[in-house]
Amino acid sequence: MVTEVFPDGQASSNSGVDTTDRSADGHAVTFAASGSGAGRWTIAVGFGSLLLVGVGVAVNSLLPSSPEGPQLTYQVVFDDLDVTLTELGTLESSENTEIRCKVRGQNTITSVVESGSIVKKGDELLRLDTLQIEEQIHERSKYAHWCKAGEVQLKAHMNRSKLAIKSYLEGEFVEKLTDLEKELSLAKSEVLIAQTMLNHNRMMAQRGYISDLTLEQAVFDLAQAKEDLGLRKTNIDVLKKYTKAETLEKLQGAWKSATAEYKAAAERTFADEHRRDVAIEEFKHCVVKAPRSGMVIHPKAARWKNAPEVQEGATVYKNQVLLLMPNLDKMQIKIGVHESILKRITPGLTARVTLPDRTLDGKVVSVSKVARPAGWWSGNVVKYDAVIQLPPIKDLKPGMSAEVEVLIAARKQVLTVPVAAIVETENNETLCWIHTPQGIEKQILRTGENNDKFVEVLSGVEAGQKVVLNPLAYVTEAQQEALKITGSAKTIRNKSTKPGDSTKSKSDRSKSKPKTRVPKGQGVASWSR
Repeated sequence: MVTEVFPDGQASSNSGVDTTDRSADGHAVTFAASGSGAGRWTIAVGFGSLLLVGVGVAVNSLLPSSPEGPQLTYQVVFDDLDVTLTELGTLESSENTEIRCKVRGQNTITSVVESGSIVKKGDELLRLDTLQIEEQIHERSKYAHWCKAGEVQLKAHMNRSKLAIKSYLEGEFVEKLTDLEKELSLAKSEVLIAQTMLNHNRMMAQRGYISDLTLEQAVFDLAQAKEDLGLRKTNIDVLKKYTKAETLEKLQGAWKSATAEYKAAAERTFADEHRRDVAIEEFKHCVVKAPRSGMVIHPKAARWKNAPEVQEGATVYKNQVLLLMPNLDKMQIKIGVHESILKRITPGLTARVTLPDRTLDGKVVSVSKVARPAGWWSGNVVKYDAVIQLPPIKDLKPGMSAEVEVLIAARKQVLTVPVAAIVETENNETLCWIHTPQGIEKQILRTGENNDKFVEVLSGVEAGQKVVLNPLAYVTEAQQEALKITGSAKTIRNKSTKPGDSTKSKSDRSKSKPKTRVPKGQGVASWSR
């Protein structure tokens, strides 16, 4: 209940308010007013008290010490009080099919479907420029054929080198060994013949049939035959131990070298063929088609991300998200929560989402533990992302603007007074002024929750009492309390300024401004984008 009090003989000039009661002497006129803050959910911002201080200080110099104008009052009642956080957000899907660029390097978009289009599976969505890829395909195909020809030649050389080893072991080596063994057998027979001839000549010499010279010749022939036998044995040993090993080492070395060259050629062939195949595959990815039926939207990069826009003529890179296909049955809203009230926003809280054409009920499903990047685009305000889940409803589209009111606290049938009736002093006392039969009196309040209109009163006033609205404009004592805060601020400023300083920093100037504290229980601020 709001009451406007006039001095004697003064009438109300407010023709826009419905009259519900008026006294017989014309001193008081009572008007109907909303006593509840539950109609609109918002969290109280400390700016109201600051504006009241400024207005009060200004009117203090204009109004007389005993105000003669009308005084608006409010009758204290029990009512419901809802405390909410209000933020603006945009609808998005919690389940998106990402269509990414699969072409390496930077490529130019030649055509792209409009954002928000409804497509069918297999429809063309986006096309990239293919000139560079076509050149790569021709170039890599040429190198692949050249490498293939060299690979075939080196493979034949490798096989010949391998056959040479087998040919030596089973052919040339066996042939030489057989020849040497044959010569060894002949040498053995020569030794036996020489030994036989020597024995015969000795018998003939004893009988005097031959001369001593003939006998010496037989001895020499035997010695020569034995020397020849030893040479044949040595040749066989050299062939088996050294010649064979040396020849095998050369042949195996040539085979290994040929194998390495072949493998190198095969790797070059594989690499060039792979590059050609990749280019051919990327050529296919230059035309992007819809993987399923549904809506297609363009991704919107955050302001702090240096990502190119998806449009005709734009240059995109590999793995960049080109298009999104959202699941319209799973929609959500992501809002920013200021760090000062982050602890009060928890998963499970209910929220009211106001769209341009309807109002929906949602709930908080997650709150980020990491803050958004702060910068000039956000006024360097630190915020945390909170996700509001929406029920599956038709006609919800990504990108729709919405106002989200998260219900933080709900008080049922509590004493409430308007924020405009409260002043907080420099001693952190919350004050209001009430009408009594003896006149206007100051009351010290103990407050609880609040929103942008009303404050929960735990003690200090009772239901039915009338509090003065905007006491800074009408009550001299309230104006004096506000001036105390201003004087304290000036004192702090003067102490922090050195003698002789002719300039002030921004921080000094801000300290010299009047300050009004938010009433107790109003520490929760409303932050809007």
